[in-house]
Amino acid sequence: MLADFPVNSLSDRIQWEPYKTHGKVSGMHRSEDPPKKRAPKHSCFLGVETCAELVWEGWELGGEYTKSLILKNVHGKLQKLTFRPPVSKFFNTLFPQTIILSPGTSFSLPISFRPLQKCEYVDNIEFRCKEGSFQVSLRAVMLCHALELPDSVQLPPCAVQHSSSANFLFRNTSKLRTGFQWMVEPPFEISPVSGLLEPGEGRKVTVTFKPQEALVYQTEATCTFGDNGESSCTMLLRGLSKYPHLQIISPGQEEGCGLLEFGSIAIGSSLEKHFEIYNPSLVSTSFSLTRLRKAALMESVFQCDVHEGHVASHSVLKVPVCFTPLTVDSTSMEYFSLTCPGAVSRDLLKVTGSCIGPVVSLSSSVVDFGCVEEGVEAMRIIHIINSSSVLAHYQFDMDPGSHSVFTLDQPSGTLPANSSFSLHLRFRPHHPITYYKRPACLILHREPLFLDLIGTCHSELLKPAILHPRHLYVYRLNLLRGLTCYPPDILSAMLAEHKLQLDENGALLFQEDSSEDTSLSKLPLSKRSAMEEYFHNNSTNEAEVDAHESGDPNCFPMHHVTVRPSELCFNAGPASRSVSITNHTKGKLTLLWTPPADSPFSITPLTCDLSPLKSTAFRVTYTPKQHNVFNAAQLECFALYKVLRDHRQTEDRTLCPPWCLTVRVSAHSFQPGNEHFIPCFSLQHPQVMFPALSQVCYRTVLLQNTGNLPIIFRLDPEESPAVCVLPPSGLVPPGSHQIFTLRSTPAEDHPASLPLTLQLNASPKHTQKLNVVSVVEQLHMVLEGDGTLFFRPTAMGSCSKRSLRVRNLSRVPVNFFWRVCGSDKKALSVQPDSGILQPNEFQVQTWSFTPLEEKIHSMKATLNFWPVQTPDCKKSRLSIKIVGLAAKGSIQADCSVLDLGEVLVGGCKSFEIPLMNSGCSAISFSLTVLQSITAPHFSEEVLQDPSALEIDTMKATIPARCRLLIRTTVRPARRARYCWTIRYHILNASGLVVGEPCSLCQVQAEGVYPTLEVTDVRSSGSMEGLSKLQLWRLFSLDSLNTYLRSDPSPPELTYRVPTRHSLSRCPPIFTSTMLDFNFSAAPLGADPSNVLLMFENTGSIHVEWSFLLPEDQQIELEYWAESGEFTPTELHQMKVQDNRLFSISPRTGKLQPGQQRAVQLSYRHDFAGIYRLPVLLKLSHGREILLNFVGVTVEKDRRYIHIPSNRHVFAPVAVGGFYPPKQVYELYNGGALPLRYHVDISPLEQLQKDNFNHPVLQCLNPDGEVQPGHTVTLDWVFSPLEAKTYSVDIPIYVLEGDSMLVTFEGYGFDQRDSVPFQFHDGYPAVPGTQKVALPGQVAFLSEERVSFGDIPVCSRSTHILFLTNVSHSDKILYSWKLKEQDDKQAVDIHPVSGSLAAGESAFCILTIYTSGSPTFYQQDLICEITLEEALAQYQRELQQWEVEKEREKHEFTISEKDLMQTVSQSKPTQVCIAEQKLPSEKQKYKTLPPIRSSSTEVVLERSNARQNRMVSKVQQQVGRRRPEPPRPVLLHLGVTARSHSLLEYQSHFPSHFNKHHIYRSLQPKLSQSRSNESKLPSTHMLPLTNGPERDILTYTLTSLLRSLLDDPQFHQALQNGSAEPVPYFTQLRPASPLPFPTQSAPVAQAPCPVDNPCLNPQHTGRPVTVKNTQPQPEGEWRPDPHQELHQELRMKVQESIRRSPEFSDLMEEILLNTLQNLMMEAFLGELVLTARPRIIALPPCSASRNSFGSRRQSRGLVESERARDQQHPLVTSPGPYRPTSVLLSNLESLEHSSSPHS
Repeated sequence: MLADFPVNSLSDRIQWEPYKTHGKVSGMHRSEDPPKKRAPKHSCFLGVETCAELVWEGWELGGEYTKSLILKNVHGKLQKLTFRPPVSKFFNTLFPQTIILSPGTSFSLPISFRPLQKCEYVDNIEFRCKEGSFQVSLRAVMLCHALELPDSVQLPPCAVQHSSSANFLFRNTSKLRTGFQWMVEPPFEISPVSGLLEPGEGRKVTVTFKPQEALVYQTEATCTFGDNGESSCTMLLRGLSKYPHLQIISPGQEEGCGLLEFGSIAIGSSLEKHFEIYNPSLVSTSFSLTRLRKAALMESVFQCDVHEGHVASHSVLKVPVCFTPLTVDSTSMEYFSLTCPGAVSRDLLKVTGSCIGPVVSLSSSVVDFGCVEEGVEAMRIIHIINSSSVLAHYQFDMDPGSHSVFTLDQPSGTLPANSSFSLHLRFRPHHPITYYKRPACLILHREPLFLDLIGTCHSELLKPAILHPRHLYVYRLNLLRGLTCYPPDILSAMLAEHKLQLDENGALLFQEDSSEDTSLSKLPLSKRSAMEEYFHNNSTNEAEVDAHESGDPNCFPMHHVTVRPSELCFNAGPASRSVSITNHTKGKLTLLWTPPADSPFSITPLTCDLSPLKSTAFRVTYTPKQHNVFNAAQLECFALYKVLRDHRQTEDRTLCPPWCLTVRVSAHSFQPGNEHFIPCFSLQHPQVMFPALSQVCYRTVLLQNTGNLPIIFRLDPEESPAVCVLPPSGLVPPGSHQIFTLRSTPAEDHPASLPLTLQLNASPKHTQKLNVVSVVEQLHMVLEGDGTLFFRPTAMGSCSKRSLRVRNLSRVPVNFFWRVCGSDKKALSVQPDSGILQPNEFQVQTWSFTPLEEKIHSMKATLNFWPVQTPDCKKSRLSIKIVGLAAKGSIQADCSVLDLGEVLVGGCKSFEIPLMNSGCSAISFSLTVLQSITAPHFSEEVLQDPSALEIDTMKATIPARCRLLIRTTVRPARRARYCWTIRYHILNASGLVVGEPCSLCQVQAEGVYPTLEVTDVRSSGSMEGLSKLQLWRLFSLDSLNTYLRSDPSPPELTYRVPTRHSLSRCPPIFTSTMLDFNFSAAPLGADPSNVLLMFENTGSIHVEWSFLLPEDQQIELEYWAESGEFTPTELHQMKVQDNRLFSISPRTGKLQPGQQRAVQLSYRHDFAGIYRLPVLLKLSHGREILLNFVGVTVEKDRRYIHIPSNRHVFAPVAVGGFYPPKQVYELYNGGALPLRYHVDISPLEQLQKDNFNHPVLQCLNPDGEVQPGHTVTLDWVFSPLEAKTYSVDIPIYVLEGDSMLVTFEGYGFDQRDSVPFQFHDGYPAVPGTQKVALPGQVAFLSEERVSFGDIPVCSRSTHILFLTNVSHSDKILYSWKLKEQDDKQAVDIHPVSGSLAAGESAFCILTIYTSGSPTFYQQDLICEITLEEALAQYQRELQQWEVEKEREKHEFTISEKDLMQTVSQSKPTQVCIAEQKLPSEKQKYKTLPPIRSSSTEVVLERSNARQNRMVSKVQQQVGRRRPEPPRPVLLHLGVTARSHSLLEYQSHFPSHFNKHHIYRSLQPKLSQSRSNESKLPSTHMLPLTNGPERDILTYTLTSLLRSLLDDPQFHQALQNGSAEPVPYFTQLRPASPLPFPTQSAPVAQAPCPVDNPCLNPQHTGRPVTVKNTQPQPEGEWRPDPHQELHQELRMKVQESIRRSPEFSDLMEEILLNTLQNLMMEAFLGELVLTARPRIIALPPCSASRNSFGSRRQSRGLVESERARDQQHPLVTSPGPYRPTSVLLSNLESLEHSSSPHS
């Protein structure tokens, strides 16, 4: 179904709407009618507005239903309508009549419908008017079930395992009651599924989308409706489902989870913070927020009320978390897990916070009241300070009433944060003794503070020693040393006996050599904590006393005096109870009770003495003064050594303070039956948690009285013996509080909760339960996984890391550390290896595996942990097994040598080096680079260059079996060949190098500059007649290419790209490279000189080039900044640039490697003179070359020779040579008139005189004539006499023109020196093929320059080239223009002219004939190309023009303007018309020719000139010019060669000498001018001698040859030698052997040697064939001596013929012609040179015939060719092409004619 949905459902642009369009469905059809009934739609027909259709619905059979058709005239004139009634009988209307409608009026036409059967009825009524007619349709339809519902319903996007819904409305649009039933496939659901719709009723339907996968869903919901469900319709349901994803956004982040930190929060307070749940997906989703599992008895201090919810798409939900700490100095942590249905992951949040308590201190720990008289009250002030930010609750453990001598005005209260409070202490003694009391100041959630209160009371009779604070310090030291149990008198005696001594603090100390009882010299006791001291001072049970007396040094010292019981309750029992006091010292004590004033509690007796180790009893009586009250007090008793009451019996150094004993009493006076007060209180907190440690722990609980009545309380210590509470009973005044201190030692056998009942107001109805948790739990640490940790394979020296999660599920903070075996420590480590884990905290630890040897490591690590509070306890252990594999690692590069090719100097080239780790372990490595540079000009500076290769990542790690791409950049700094060797080192876990470096790969690159080269040059316009070599020289293209290939200088790189940088019109030049671009010369008004240069990027990087004119380098200034003063140079350049004399197109470009681009340079000849323009050729990031454009424009009446340079250098010539080569110098006529030149040879004559009359330099043609636009060559012979440079200035005069002075230089060298011989190079820099085409060029040469190289004299060389017509439709005509110099032609081409059809090629043979003297050959052959169609058009136009001229001779028109002209003006016109008949070739009537004189030639020339002038006048009058012939396109073919003398050629080219055929029959005529050389092969060559020997040898040979020709015997020998068979060339001489010995060949029958065609190579006829027809007699043949003589003579003649020059020349001609014919046949496709040779064995008689005719199609063709060859004999001299079949037929006929049996 997705394929049917035209829109991409995954697109974000989908508009998720509940439903879109509505439609009406009837059966299976859907319409666009709205649910409401529409009014009939009116239409306008011919100005009448009416309904287009009338429809009847809801009809029954037998009824009649009438509707009115309203006709309204909306036209502006009267309308008359007639109508045709309905055709059928079911529709009826009025009788046809004319309906007249005025403008704006209407007419109602009733139409009735009478149905007879249940079916649909269709008819129409037609109306006619003057303008036309129109019809109104009449239709009666049946009622059917129809539903209107949307085409599709788009449900909102939904998350997987969620649901979304949408509603749509569908309606019963029919008038029938319709039932419906929905059917749909999951994940869609529709409700209601079925129902019944009344006519016109609509129903709201809900579609629910419940996807289970993330897909795009499209499903068709089918609804069947009707009476029996006979109709159905479909609706498209579309839904998009995506995976849900939720993120926790928290202020902090930890590894693997978010972090919400509350910081430090005060005890008892709360702080709320928020974190966010963000839904980044496109769908809304529900979530659940749960806590991770923690210890069962752990308190929950974090409250989060959000447990589940819903987050919309791209929305954020803030979730509050409240932190209420319960334990001071503890850190709490919890983890919340966020999950959502259908998601693939979950998110964690770590919530942490710490609890801080109050920090309370007293301004002084000792309050000294001094000495106070009995009955006098003293007061002191102390300050209690809260230095924390937490509210502090404090309470002094003192009686708030009058039961103590020391009273405090505010014994309990609260201290705000960072505040202090003043407390007033009062001292009212009752007995003349020393007083000392150490009450505890209880601080909620903190250890208590102790305050030392001292004072001394004197009476008139007793004045005890005054107690000072220093005595307390000495007392504590003596207490720790166990000396306070002795009375002062005994201690004084021991001091006197030196058993004791005083230390530096004044405390008593046993002597070291004392031998007293060991009980006196036991070790000092350890320091006790404040909480322990508080419980120690208030605990008096027997077990504790026994423990103290056990002598354990770690316990507190024993009590000196104890009271039992320490707590009395007078609730419902007796009103009097006894109290026992025991003396544990070794001295006599005096016990003094503080008498309470106005107290319901009384003690008897108040004073008494108590002997050592004795006990006494006291009676405490409760006498309430009123009923229904609560009473409580702390009864105070001071016990002191009796000797201390008199200061005369004590010493200051043995003074001991008294001991204060307290008895807590509480009572109430409620009568039985009376209801006790209802307590109003608050308890913080009812649940007390003790650490899960087996040690004494303390906790504090606050009881606050929130009512206005006192509360008495009591805790039964026997209810939970494991928990001790202080105070166990007491009274809390209204608005005050009581701090309980609980002590317990958790144990494993304790229940999970120890109940403590707090009874209030002495009523069992008012109790409060305290739940005390004091259970020892085993430490629970959890390691992630199953106890095994696996490392991936790791390279030796490398490091692999794994994460391990450790969690503390205990209720106490835990110290931990990891212990690894000693042998495994080198390879295994963990961070952190130790630390503290708070309760419910997990920590991610990183394990590192660093193997050093290749093997499988199986290691074991142990986690040791213990509670932080008990560092000396036994440690728990948890082990884990660790397995790791160590392997050797190495990396490789995909390519060992990476060649980047050419990179731009100064630029950069980035690439990637793929590194592959094929091992099973990850490898960490570092890279190093070694650079080597190979430069063309190596210097020490190259070695100092920094590395041009930069690696982005020098250190990295490659995972196992992975590939890593190393990004590398090369930045070459010079043109050089770079080679970088990249090596790598293996790194260990510390990043240090391990082992030796290993080679990775080599990177090679060559730094290059942009290269550009001119590969071809073409000319057109005024320069069309210049050859490619001349253009190459004019534009200095050799030098330009050389400069473009060289390196730029640093100044040239000042601006790497074209930049406007100068304020002057003549910008500065940064390059020293300058060249001339010479556009030659042309007359004023001539066609522009156009040159096309083909630039090619020969490098491997792109090049951007620009031709910058001076204006392109100038910064454009404002008008006011112009100076207005210009130099002549600036004015000249402004003229050139303003008139656009020089143009370049295009001026900029970019070439990719190998690309070519043609650039057209043009010079316009608009102004006469010499014009120059400096143009800068700029290569971006490369060279700058200044090109001086030079153009010459000549006046039309000026004769001008253009030479590119005033200096010419001849090729070097060896000294002493007999045949110096002839060299050429070119002169070009750049004007519009022909000119004659003259070379002044007087300097040459002077040079000859200066060199012993030796012609060092000769000009062979000093005078001559040059046509406009043509070039003439001056022939020079340079013959040096010495090995030096000759220079001479030669004036060249032009008749009626300017003269010029040219310097000619030549260098003569000695062949014996090391100077090499100057061979002919043929100008190899000039391209031989055309690479740039001129516009409209249709003919191309396969080669434009042919270099024959170095060839010997008297030889001939040929070359094959092709002329191709590339046009697809035009036929061309071509014609070669051959140059002849000195009546000879050295270069020939065949065919000279012809035509080429479209796409056809011509096979051209180029031949060069070298003369007998060495010469430099340099010729330019021109081929004129003319389109045949253009020539035919010209001929047609010319014919029409001539016909028109003939007609104009006999017709004329006389106008009024002509009548007004004078007779003198009309006569020349008539004469011109009459004389116009002369040049006309086609005339209607033959006229007499004009009378003229033909006696002299001058008269004829004048007559012709006069006729031409007349014709031109007539053309002007008629207004029609004579058609001009089409201008041919010129193709230039350059031919170069150098000929050497035979001896010179043999000396320097010994291997090539045999490749040339020397025409030795040539006879050069020796003359100084060397201008009478004849053409091959009509000349004869001299023998290989020099000087006088040549003349002697010539004379001798001439005489010998003439004598031989006159000798008859020589003639006879020739006749006898003719019978000798010739191996191949049998056609040269007929074979006529003498078969019979008796018959001798008569001399007369033999052909004359003079007439022998073998001796005449110019003879073109067939040789004479002689046949012997005499019969041969039978019998033995006997040789005749004369016959033997004739046979020998014939053999000699044949040998002489073979050695003759003519014979070899003829063989050369035949072979050359044969090869040329074969090449032509191969070119025409008649011969396949690459075909496999076939050997056919045939009878001998026909073998030769078949071999010669094997390449013909039929024998008849061979015979016809033979007959043709008999009429046209064989031509062996060079000439036009002849087929090979003709030559073979001639040879075959000669062979058969020479055969005796033919």
